[in-house]
Amino acid sequence: MSNASATTSPPTVPSDPRDAPDVSDPARRNLIIGTAVVGGLAGAAVAWPFLASMAPSERAKAAGAPVEADIGQLQPGQLMTVEWRGKPVWILRRTPEMLKSLTEDTAQLADPKSLRSEQPPYAQNETRSIKPEYLVAIGICTHLGCSPSEKPAGDPSMGSGWPGGFFCPCHGSRFDLAGRVFANMPAPTNLPVPPYKFVSDSKVLIGEDNKG
Repeated sequence: MSNASATTSPPTVPSDPRDAPDVSDPARRNLIIGTAVVGGLAGAAVAWPFLASMAPSERAKAAGAPVEADIGQLQPGQLMTVEWRGKPVWILRRTPEMLKSLTEDTAQLADPKSLRSEQPPYAQNETRSIKPEYLVAIGICTHLGCSPSEKPAGDPSMGSGWPGGFFCPCHGSRFDLAGRVFANMPAPTNLPVPPYKFVSDSKVLIGEDNKG
């Protein structure tokens, strides 16, 4: 009966032994470690000035903190966009004509009373807002996350009788001036309304409300 001999794989060596660092020498080993530490400190020294240079508002945005928007110069009919938690938030100052359009032909809307859509309780109304004059909504389509564009009333590209609102160029979803989606569109729900509050007549705080 023969004894089976165990086989071992030969150690892996560099193609050229001269390429392998000699770490057997304590002085050389310390030099290699010291070089790595210095390199790491240099990288940190480069990164720190960049991080320190970020303004408080930019750091707040990155952390998802509330964002204050100045609406003092926003004229009737104008739309402004601010960033909150990496998302575009629209603030639209609606004219009396725009508000009137929200009450007309609501049968075309999928969820006119916003019963299955996302908004704070104080925005679950016909205008979906605290103050009827101002719409605050996240400008991201609820279908696949594209950003719709504003289309004023009478825009010929939207067909006859268009009351004004928003159009998603990705898959054609349409929303009225309260962010309510029209029926039979790819988007399943109305545009979300984030938590917000008015801290003055000219300032809106997005991301925090009186209950927050």
